[in-house]
Order: sequence, then structure tokens, then C-alpha cells
Amino acid sequence: MIRRVQGEVCAALEEADGSGARFVEDVWSRPGGGGGISRVLQDGRVFEKAGVNVSVVYGVMPPDAYRAAKGEAGKNGAAADGPKAGPVPFFAAGISSVLHPKNPFAPTLHFNYRYFETDAPKDAPGAPRQWWFGGGTDLTPSYIIEEDVKHFHSVQKQACDKFDPSFYPRFKKWCDDYFYIKHRNERRGLGGIFFDDLNDYDQEMLLNFATECADSVVPAYIPIIERRKDTPFTEEHKAWQQLRRGRYVEFNLVYDRGTTFGLKTGGRIESILVSLPLTARWQYDHTPEEGTEERKLLDACINPKEWLDL
Repeated sequence: MIRRVQGEVCAALEEADGSGARFVEDVWSRPGGGGGISRVLQDGRVFEKAGVNVSVVYGVMPPDAYRAAKGEAGKNGAAADGPKAGPVPFFAAGISSVLHPKNPFAPTLHFNYRYFETDAPKDAPGAPRQWWFGGGTDLTPSYIIEEDVKHFHSVQKQACDKFDPSFYPRFKKWCDDYFYIKHRNERRGLGGIFFDDLNDYDQEMLLNFATECADSVVPAYIPIIERRKDTPFTEEHKAWQQLRRGRYVEFNLVYDRGTTFGLKTGGRIESILVSLPLTARWQYDHTPEEGTEERKLLDACINPKEWLDL
């Protein structure tokens, strides 16, 4: 599934870019077991940087990496289901992508869908094997264009509703809570869906759900890119986009579970950091003026909105 989705997403992005630019493919192997395929398109006509990675890795991870994978870092060195003192055998497979367009009116998109399982550490005989699915798709615009945000959220809701009507409101809130930049008291963007540690449903059902969500990426995003990729913009619009990208960098390096897990397991650094934009900006004490489009975006990041009439 992840190989198929990688190919389909890359083909759609190359077509939307329209410059003849192609993804460069980087096949890599992980010394501890497994490997992956990173595909990156840089300096296209539409996309400044687009990365679409798949990886299938396995081996043994140290306890702090296990806690990063489970979102339990800093909890007294123990996982919620008991002590995990020794190295933990694991298997993980997933697709992860971040797409940064050049035009400030075209939003950044992130999606990630993954499956994870662990065996009991050697010093915990009889402990059960654990497995879970995680993932999500979220939109990070620099400017709010309601038509685009509503389209994006409606596609996420359609995918969720095929499986459980509670999924969209639950995973939408989870997304707003997860992509929270605590030191800024704001969200990274305008959300979407996010879930993790999901194992309280049938495995095949969750695989089908993750597949449906991954297959929804192109219809959720490409129509927005087609509408906005040639919108005229000023240097001021571009400067604001760069400031918002700075927030993107802050979240990914400080809070993101996938990034911290990759760093703690000695992952491939180019693949881990492919989510970062080519360029970003940090401007001292920048606050957009009341009543501006920039302020409208910031307010929506501070106070998440319901974009759909549920």
C-alpha cells in the first residue's frame, strides 16, 4: 500500500508542478534492519520542496526510543503498560510526506500513515506483542481561503465516515491537540485528522481505514494547488509564509513524535529532516496587526475552528 501511494502521489505532484521537474529517488538501507525509499522534488515551478518517503524498518530500539514511539517520553523511564527496561524488538512500516509550495496562497500539506509493532523485551518474558496504527493528514496554509480549508476537511470527513461516524470529530480534535506548539500557544496550521496508538479495532479494518485516508490525499490537496499555484503575491505575502514555516520547523524539531523517534533510533537524518522547508524566517517579536489576513490565520491557529457543519 505505501509503495503504491508513494508512486501515485509523486505522479500527481509532478503533473501539478508542470515544469518537467521529477522526484529524485534515494534508496537506502538501515544498518539495524530494513530500509526505505525517499523521493524528493526540489525547486520545481510550483513546489519549493516536496518529500514523499516510505520506510520499512525493524530491529531493536532503546527504551527512550520506545517511549518516543509511544508518546511517553519523560514519564519516569517507564511505559504506561509497565516497565520497559531493556531494548525492545520492533517493526515499523509507513509513508510520510511534507509538501511545501512556493506560492504563499498554496498551503503546505503533511500526511503520514504507519503501522508499528513491538515484541516483549528480553527481560520481560510473557509480555504480549503490541501493535498499533497511526497517521493523519493536515493542512498548513499561510492564508485562510475558506473554500480550500472546507474542501480539505470535507474529504477527510468522507474518508472517516466510511468506517465510523465518530472518527472525524474525534481525529479532528486529536489533530488540533497534537500539532500544538506549546511555547507559542498556537497550532501549527488548520488541522485535519490525526490518530495514534490505534489498536482497539480489527487490524484489517484499520489497515483499510489507513488506506482510504492515504488514497484521499490527492483529491484533498491537488484541487487546492491547481486553484492557488498561480495566484499573484507580494514580498509581504512571502515574508509571512516564511514566518509560518518557522513555526513548522519549531514544531517538527521540538515536538513531533516521528522526528524524535527517528533521531533517537539513529535513523537516516536526510529522511527525518526532509519535512523541513528549504527556507524559513524568524523575525524578532513579530505580531500581525488586528484586522489583517495574517492576524486571521494566527487567530485560527490559536483557537481552532470547526470548518464543517457536522
